[in-house]
Amino acid sequence: MGYVGFTLTVFAGFLAISNPIASTPIFLSITSDETDEMRKTIALRAVLVAFGIIAILCVAGNAIFAVLGITVSALQLAGGAIAFMIGFGMLQGDPSSVQHPTLHGVNSQDFTTTLDMAISPLAVPILVGPGTIATALSYTGHGDPIQIALTIAAFGALCLVTYLLFVFGKPLVRWLGRAGTRALNRLMGLVLAVVGVQLLLKGLAGALQTFGS
Repeated sequence: MGYVGFTLTVFAGFLAISNPIASTPIFLSITSDETDEMRKTIALRAVLVAFGIIAILCVAGNAIFAVLGITVSALQLAGGAIAFMIGFGMLQGDPSSVQHPTLHGVNSQDFTTTLDMAISPLAVPILVGPGTIATALSYTGHGDPIQIALTIAAFGALCLVTYLLFVFGKPLVRWLGRAGTRALNRLMGLVLAVVGVQLLLKGLAGALQTFGS
């Protein structure tokens, strides 16, 4: 797989597991009492925090593996399984409660300060949940500097898309409606399930190579 194909695969995985279109109604709901400027500030802080977390994890991935004694193959198997299960649930019309928690009745008054919501639940776990972390580490575990940079860039592109949807996505959400959002969730679920299977196959190949040597 060339670097272009690698980048597209990583971006597709991030896009499917974070699913910013599905997250946009949540963002609009919990910021419904805020001004347009404050919504932009919250959205910007959320994507910056999420980007920082993933960038740090990608760069520090090898050190984390060394300290915990985790192999890349094991992480790919675990990450693939997580991605596949979340994707399979989305195909069945069951959005992940880990990556996309239900926030019925939540509003800005439930936070100590208005900007708290940018960190939780928007940055974590909606943008950076267990599936996102596993996907990022699975693709950067080999320590290839170019792959690490491309993975960070792919997530940066996702953060840009997410920010634009959060700030300008209200007409899109209204146009899609509930039926359109559900159909899109299923499509993202299919993409995520495929990414999960790919990670599982890579992890299995690596494990067999390790045991065979």
